[in-house]
Amino acid sequence: MKIHVTDPNGNSAELEALEGFRVMEVIRDWSSESGIGIKAECGGACACATCHVYVADNWAGKLPVMLDEEEDRLDEAFDVEPNSRLSCQLLMSEELDGLQVTIASDASVEIERVKAA
Repeated sequence: MKIHVTDPNGNSAELEALEGFRVMEVIRDWSSESGIGIKAECGGACACATCHVYVADNWAGKLPVMLDEEEDRLDEAFDVEPNSRLSCQLLMSEELDGLQVTIASDASVEIERVKAA
């Protein structure tokens, strides 16, 4: 399975994902190779909004329904849009293979890309 991720600067990467992993975990785990980073300060506990992403419009209908807890956390984020989600609340499945997200500026971190040997 794949996730297509873009950072606020327009850098993009296609990341390999495993079923059951949180989108946030996939982005975080590939950050040194992709050069795209996400804060994810609470580690996926839905206790902050530092994994805020914008989901491409064509994927909106395929996502699980947003629970109240996620909506409450998004109230803490900046520049929330109708397509805003917390990537810690999106679990990879076959239905989300190819998911396209853009990391919100308030959730993005600069990562120095590791160069292949």
